[in-house]
Amino acid sequence: MYMYREEEYLMLSGLQHFAYCRRQWALIHIEQQWQENERTVDGQLFHKVAHDKERTESRGNLLITRSLHIRSESLGLSGICDVVEFHRSEKGISLFAREGLWQPYPVEYKKGAPKEHRADALQLCAQAICLEEMLLCQIPEGSLFYGETRRRTVVEFTQELRETVSYMAEEMHVLWEKGYTPKVRPQKGCNACSLKDICIPALGKTTVDAYINRRFSEE
Repeated sequence: MYMYREEEYLMLSGLQHFAYCRRQWALIHIEQQWQENERTVDGQLFHKVAHDKERTESRGNLLITRSLHIRSESLGLSGICDVVEFHRSEKGISLFAREGLWQPYPVEYKKGAPKEHRADALQLCAQAICLEEMLLCQIPEGSLFYGETRRRTVVEFTQELRETVSYMAEEMHVLWEKGYTPKVRPQKGCNACSLKDICIPALGKTTVDAYINRRFSEE
């Protein structure tokens, strides 16, 4: 297995973009293009509480940490966990200045509601893999907390989900090395994407000439 060097690491949060739309990921991470919309701004505000480093909490058998920096040499990804809970457990690990054993449990905050696709679950699984490598432990599950429903969705880190994370991380590195942005593949979520005007998903359904002519006729 290839072990990535620190200078080769890609952003772990990009895995969620990549799983949802490879072109979106490339526009943001390779071409460095970004546009805000109402959804992205709301999402940033929603994450502020989770990323508040001063809000570390200890509640008996539960320790809550926020904004924890993580990385994986096997995936070549690095990033920040919104929340990592440590539950006192006989199957857990030792923590500095803490008595007993503690089981890590990652929690990722998402502004909206649970989605049909697995992009959020894949991002959370990648976080778990990072934590496992760093803490030398096994993490069987974590949770996605959705702001719209105010509920958690438990995610089991199955072998199939882990293999998908590994495959996608490898594909991300290949595209990054090539500097290649995939072609448009229009999908239902294109209209809600903040990069719609940059990506121009309508080109995926027509030729460039036909698209330009139509725009001129509309104007």
